[in-house]
Amino acid sequence: MSRTGYRLAALAVTFLLTACSTSKDAVEAGQDFTFVAPGGQTTIVYDPPESRGTLRALSGASLLDPGSTVGLENLAGRVVVLNIWGSWCGPCRAEAPDLQFVAQQTAADGVSVLGVDVRDDRAAATDFVRDRGITYDSVFDPPGRTLAALRGYPRNTVPSTIVLDRQHRVAAVYLTSIRVPELIPLVQRLAAEPAP
Repeated sequence: MSRTGYRLAALAVTFLLTACSTSKDAVEAGQDFTFVAPGGQTTIVYDPPESRGTLRALSGASLLDPGSTVGLENLAGRVVVLNIWGSWCGPCRAEAPDLQFVAQQTAADGVSVLGVDVRDDRAAATDFVRDRGITYDSVFDPPGRTLAALRGYPRNTVPSTIVLDRQHRVAAVYLTSIRVPELIPLVQRLAAEPAP
């Protein structure tokens, strides 16, 4: 290939990359959160804060307090670590103690953990949290209906974690098990962001 051919090929690649980078983001400022396929990424961070979409409502039957409802409305003004899990999920067993640690270490900073237990049996889920000393509540949702609030979110991705800022805008998505060294600095940074 000639030197001109290489230049034209390089220009075409640059054009394609630029065209891809100008595509519509996952959310628009001030809009509801809509998940967009991450193109192979397992961790997605939405910054600056204006780029975050809001998760308006998510609630359901409480796992720890049967007969009552738990959800985001109970956590107004708090940073929320929303973890999707099931007692049948091996990686969930490993990350639950880490999430409990995060809940304990960051509660005073205005951070809460809320689980969403999917495709599960109540007795198995209750044993799961009791055996691991989990004190944060979960929405008990065997059919995964509460996940409809996460428009476009892959319901079969378990475990996964969604981190919301104080306005309940989606700040980060983890499509894999969380890691405490990543999660704690993120939630502390979100807790320190200026109030709306």
